[in-house]
Amino acid sequence: MASVEIVEIRKNYGPLEVLHGINVSIANGEFIVLVGPSGCGKSTLLRMIAGLEEITFGDILIDGQVVNEVLPKDRDIAMVFQSYALYPHMTVRKNMSFSLRMRGAVRERIDQDVAAAANVLDIEGLLERFPRQLSGGQRQRVAMGRAIVRKPKVFLFDEPLSNLDAKLRVLMRTEIKALHQRLGTTSIYVTHDQLEAMTMADRIVVLQDGRIEQVGPPLDLYDRPANQFVAGFIGSPAMNFVPGTLRPDGGSWIVEARGARLKIDSVGKGRQGQAVVLGIRPEHLEVVAPGEGIAAEVGVVEPTGASTFVFTQIADIPVCAVLNDRRLPRPGDRIGLAPQLDRIHLFDTETGLRLN
Repeated sequence: MASVEIVEIRKNYGPLEVLHGINVSIANGEFIVLVGPSGCGKSTLLRMIAGLEEITFGDILIDGQVVNEVLPKDRDIAMVFQSYALYPHMTVRKNMSFSLRMRGAVRERIDQDVAAAANVLDIEGLLERFPRQLSGGQRQRVAMGRAIVRKPKVFLFDEPLSNLDAKLRVLMRTEIKALHQRLGTTSIYVTHDQLEAMTMADRIVVLQDGRIEQVGPPLDLYDRPANQFVAGFIGSPAMNFVPGTLRPDGGSWIVEARGARLKIDSVGKGRQGQAVVLGIRPEHLEVVAPGEGIAAEVGVVEPTGASTFVFTQIADIPVCAVLNDRRLPRPGDRIGLAPQLDRIHLFDTETGLRLN
């Protein structure tokens, strides 16, 4: 295991800068998830840690040592790719043992390490099969087994579950998290799926356009997003946003938003008449009788079993509510939506930064 330090990392492709001074400290044994929309630079950053991309400026340190000029094979890291990257002409056993054989390890040690990794991943019965004889989930287990036998200081995962179906993705993310808890190896995981990030990470690094928007534990990002981008990216269904105006009201504040007046206790450096964006998560909205709360019209109702998504319109703004009972409105109904006032988020319209 090892710590990883990413210090003022920049990446240019010709005149185009795609990473703009990235700084992240990753503790020994920590599971960090890099998350963001496609093209935000998360896979590029991971490949720079692996040594597969050159660093334009800055330093990457593994276990306290600068590795900018160290070859990938000498960085003591193991990478699990989206495409599995298995050798099709080799059995599972040979795929898993390949790196050990290249290092000249003795046969007894190779057999022990492969057997141990296969036991951890429950693939002992697959060792003599070829990749073409495996399902997608089995191939991903083999790819992880190949990484485990190396006993690296750092695991790197580049969207390893994106090729799997929804049910298998849930199973595999649980297995990866359990594997990390068992091995305790420092892990850096890239995904565009915020649900994967929320369920797997010790800390999440949210990236947009080659810049870090926020770093923190999953529930910190959910409860107190630093800005409107993070608020909209973290959480499923996504946070609702309604434009409004801020008004002082004695020692507190009133947000006027689409005909509603909502009382907010604290707004930091808010000012009279400030244009704001009110954010409220779908699960923090309650359906009330017409004339109460914020007036809305029901558009689409989507029951999922445990909960139901109700998609409405508040004036010209689409707003989703998540209900956990079976008393459901119908399309076309006019209802009221009452936000839980202690769960409201306010963002400055101009900067997108959090105000409360």
